[in-house]
Amino acid sequence: MSKVTTGLSKKLLTRVLSVYFLLTLIVTIGQIFTEYLNAKSHVLSELQTLKNTFSTSLTRAIWELNTPQAKSIAEGLMELPIIEGVQIRDENGKYIADLGKTIESTSEQIVSSRLGEHDAGIFSYSFPLIFEFSGRTSHVGDVTLYSSFQIIFGRIEVGVFFLIGNAIIKTGFLVFLFLTAFQRMLTTPLTQLAQQISEFDVNSPEASKLHVKMEDENELSFVQGAYNNLIDDLIDFQNRLKSTQKDLEQANKKLDDQNIMLEQEVARKTASLSKIMMDLEQQKDELIVKQRELSKENANRRIVEDELRGKNRELAESMTKLEMAKDQLVEAERMASLGGLVAGIAHDVNTPLGVSVTAASFLQERINQVETAFQDKSLTSKNMLTFLNETKQTTQLLLNNLNRASDLVASFKQVAVDQTSEAEREIDLKQYLHEVVQSLAPNFKKTNHSIDITCPDGLIIRCAPGVIAQIFTNMIMNSLIHGFEQKNAGLIKIEVSSDEEEVSIRYCDNGKGLSQEALKKHFDAFFTTKRGKGGSGLGTHIMYNLVTQALKGQIEAFSQPEQGLEYRIRFPINKVA
Repeated sequence: MSKVTTGLSKKLLTRVLSVYFLLTLIVTIGQIFTEYLNAKSHVLSELQTLKNTFSTSLTRAIWELNTPQAKSIAEGLMELPIIEGVQIRDENGKYIADLGKTIESTSEQIVSSRLGEHDAGIFSYSFPLIFEFSGRTSHVGDVTLYSSFQIIFGRIEVGVFFLIGNAIIKTGFLVFLFLTAFQRMLTTPLTQLAQQISEFDVNSPEASKLHVKMEDENELSFVQGAYNNLIDDLIDFQNRLKSTQKDLEQANKKLDDQNIMLEQEVARKTASLSKIMMDLEQQKDELIVKQRELSKENANRRIVEDELRGKNRELAESMTKLEMAKDQLVEAERMASLGGLVAGIAHDVNTPLGVSVTAASFLQERINQVETAFQDKSLTSKNMLTFLNETKQTTQLLLNNLNRASDLVASFKQVAVDQTSEAEREIDLKQYLHEVVQSLAPNFKKTNHSIDITCPDGLIIRCAPGVIAQIFTNMIMNSLIHGFEQKNAGLIKIEVSSDEEEVSIRYCDNGKGLSQEALKKHFDAFFTTKRGKGGSGLGTHIMYNLVTQALKGQIEAFSQPEQGLEYRIRFPINKVA
């Protein structure tokens, strides 16, 4: 028997594994490309977030010609892992900072945000710096941030290796499974059958029977049984032939009949074998049909995967828009708070200024009267003494009210500047808390509410004062608007303590408090008990973000209905060296 060059099982296994390898390669490449697009989208989103974070302070620094601060901001941006280069230009196109890997840009002004692709895998994100002053906008410069493919690859490197390793492991396991299954269920039985059939000895048919062990009843076991039956028939025939040979002389007449019987038997066995072959062909056709159905199912699966990837991209875009809208609402909340501060302080400043104007007018009038009397030579020592007394009283009144107005303006100026600036500086925490409370005094003017501050003297910390001002402004205004609603005399207590590691603040009021359900959502964005009455639901959310992100600390809220609200804030102390 000639050796089989290409076995049926080997050919079938090769075709199945080829289709699987191709599908695995296509799916893995698609997943890697999707990972790349997602990572690049995240990097671009982070660049846009950096614009929202640094554009305000950078615009103010350039507007105030504070070049060192602008360069300091550029160096701070270079410390971020996604930034490989920073270019900052003024309104004339002159470079204020050009750090890291950058590309020479054109001299034209950048009037809107845009993305740029460059050689060597570098891409950029450019945006203008617009300063608003007295309702007018002014272009003061532009910023270009650079990132690269290496950063994106660094983010997806582990995922890519995981995808490739996963594909290799699954492919290896499937190859091993197919090889084992084909070897055990098809290749080995077929080889044994072919080997035993090739060793058929016509002189010893009993020893030529097939003895192949099958795990279960299948087509091969059926072929083996049919072949062994044929051997049994052949043995029986030989036995009868030997018996017949003894009676050959007597059975010559019956020889033709025996030959006919033999031909009929062979025809019967041949028909049986033909039927077996037809069954095998039918099973082969069924296998081909199932293979086509599997290919069709795989094609449908790829279509579904493409649709899912499209939905994922749409979801990522929606999340990006939601984050931008959230940032805009947070900024609007801060500006609204500052606007309320301006309105309140303006009313308090008007009172001492009005008294000062009245005193100055009275003083001017008395000076004119004395001058007239002097010119008419009717000025007496009594009139002069009266004038001097009135002048001294009026001057003292004028100085007291002007000093009061100056103190109010100074407190408001410091708090207002701090709320719009993120620059860090050294502050005396106790003194600064009193300045914040003084800037909010107009809101308590027509009430009997009071604020009690307990803070160690000389507690100097270094931070962005606007963060402290925003946190306490939001807490005090929440107590005034929500806690003291329908309450005549409310009390707010602020207790500050510190050790070598951190600052602890305990803020509590005796307002109406919160229910446990409302307390669980207290720091959630857009949650408010004043929905439809002017509340945005961002005040406590801003507080939480400022404490946990800007101050790197923790904030907790405790409350019971009609038992007031308490905040406990802890953040690491940054003492002055």
